[in-house]
Amino acid sequence: MDDIPDTLTDSLAGVPTVGRAALEAGAGAGGATAALRAGVASPVYAVTNEREHATEVREQFPGDGVVTLQADLRAIPLPDDAVEVVTAHALFNVVPTTDAAAIVEELTRVTAPGGTVVVDDYGPVPDGDTRALFGAGNAVSELVEGEPTYSFYPSAHLRGLFEAAGWEHTETTTLLDPVPWTAELLDAHAEIASDHAESLPDPLASALRDHIERVREEIGERSDTGGMYSLRLGLPA
Repeated sequence: MDDIPDTLTDSLAGVPTVGRAALEAGAGAGGATAALRAGVASPVYAVTNEREHATEVREQFPGDGVVTLQADLRAIPLPDDAVEVVTAHALFNVVPTTDAAAIVEELTRVTAPGGTVVVDDYGPVPDGDTRALFGAGNAVSELVEGEPTYSFYPSAHLRGLFEAAGWEHTETTTLLDPVPWTAELLDAHAEIASDHAESLPDPLASALRDHIERVREEIGERSDTGGMYSLRLGLPA
């Protein structure tokens, strides 16, 4: 359990997982998958649309009760009622509003009646340099791909999406207040935005990269701002 972030340990505390089929929606580095396996969930389906992430999770859990699926979360290759526990840890902040409801509907489809979903995510980032960095990333993404990179939803918004799909709210808790945005995380977000800008023509690309670099420098080594929440909901039996 030492390698599992405290946010995951805290959000899954009290969720029955032993012997239950579970699904990590948006398996990045497989953190929630590790937490579910530590809780003796079996099998655990780790679903991601990123080939690199799928490869990483497969290497991390070879033949260890984990099934890694590279798939679109709007069309999960599992039958109805396939799992009893679902986690979505830091997923929806990178899901555009046009896709969020469809993903909720699909997670509902694959969850058996009586199942539990745990949704952990970041709330809207307050005004300041950190918000400006994410805003720059969204502006570049809108220009390049036609949609933003980040969508920091209030907890009430995601709760509403799940309740509209038939889930019943159990509790909302605070995982982080504030969020410790470390230099490593901030650098990674700045790099993503700068890389996106490279596909734009100059002088626009150069101006955007310079702006991103300035904003990143203004933040400094660390930014403690915003919050992270955990929603827990149940699907009526």
